[in-house]
Amino acid sequence: MTTAFFSHDDFMKHNMGPEHPESPERLAAIISYLADTGLDQKLDWVRPEEITRDQLLMVHPEKYLHQLDLMQPTRGRVFTDPDTAMMPDTLRAARLAAGANIQAVDMVMSSQVTNAFVCARPPGHHAERAKSMGFCFYNNVALAAMRALTFHHLERVAIIDFDVHQGNGTVDIVSGDERILMCSSFQHPFYPHSHVHRQADNIVNIPIEANCSSEEYRKQVEAGWLKRLNEFKPQLILISAGFDAHRLDPMAELNLDTEDYRWLTEMIVSVASEHSNDRIISTLEGGYHLRALAESVNAHLEVLDSVY
Repeated sequence: MTTAFFSHDDFMKHNMGPEHPESPERLAAIISYLADTGLDQKLDWVRPEEITRDQLLMVHPEKYLHQLDLMQPTRGRVFTDPDTAMMPDTLRAARLAAGANIQAVDMVMSSQVTNAFVCARPPGHHAERAKSMGFCFYNNVALAAMRALTFHHLERVAIIDFDVHQGNGTVDIVSGDERILMCSSFQHPFYPHSHVHRQADNIVNIPIEANCSSEEYRKQVEAGWLKRLNEFKPQLILISAGFDAHRLDPMAELNLDTEDYRWLTEMIVSVASEHSNDRIISTLEGGYHLRALAESVNAHLEVLDSVY
C-alpha cells in the first residue's frame, strides 16, 4: 500500500499571466523538491483523466458549467473575476484536477492505495456551486465528497481545510449536509470575507487573527477540531491542503512553518487511523512562496507516506 501522487503536464498549461501568484511554477517547485529529497521514488504516480460532465453535475448546475464553456477563449485571457482568468487550456486543466480527485476517491476506497495527494491546479475551494472566484472554477474537494457519498455509499465524510483563506465555496456547497463535517482554519478578517459566520451545525470554523503564533494556532485548531471529528467518526477524510499560512508566504499574515504542516498532517492521520481505515485524500489549494510550498508539501507527504 502506498501514497498515490496525481500529476499531469497539462496542469502547467493553465497560466493566468506572468505576475499572477497562482502560477505553473508552483507545481514545478513541488515536483523538483520531491526529486531532490527522493520522496518521489516512494510515491505511486498517477496520471489523471478528465472528470465527466455527469460527475461535475453532482455539485455544479448545468447553467454554470455552460457559462464557463462559453467564456473560455480560443486565445488570450478572459477574467471571470478580478483575480481569476481563463485561457484556452484552463478548463482542460480544471477538468483534470477535478477528475484526479474523483480517481483518488475511487483508488483509496478500493484499497489500491492507502491515501492520495492531488498535486493539481487550478485549485478549487473558492468555487461556489454556481460561481468561480479566487483562482477556482470547479470545487475539487466537494466533488470528491459527493463521489464518496453517492458512488461509494459512505455515510460520513470529513473535509479539513487549512488554507489561509476560508473555503467559502466548499461551505456554500456542503453547508447543512449532515453527511459532511467541514473543519477549517483561516486568517480572519481576510479574503474572501464571506461564509465565516454561517452557523450550520456541520461547519466548524476556526478564524485566526493575523500574526498569530504557531503555538496559539495549534492550540486553537486542536481544541476546535478534534472533539468534533472524533464524535463524527468520518469514514473518509478529505483535505483542502493550502500551504499559504506559512510565515514566508506573500499572500497572508500567519506564522506557520513546515513543522506546523507536519503536525497538522499527523493530527489528521491519527483521526483517520481511529475512524477512517487510514483513508485520506489531500488536494492542493494555496501556497505561493515556492520554497516554503515545496518544503511544506514534502513534509505533508512524508507523513502520508508513513502510513501502512
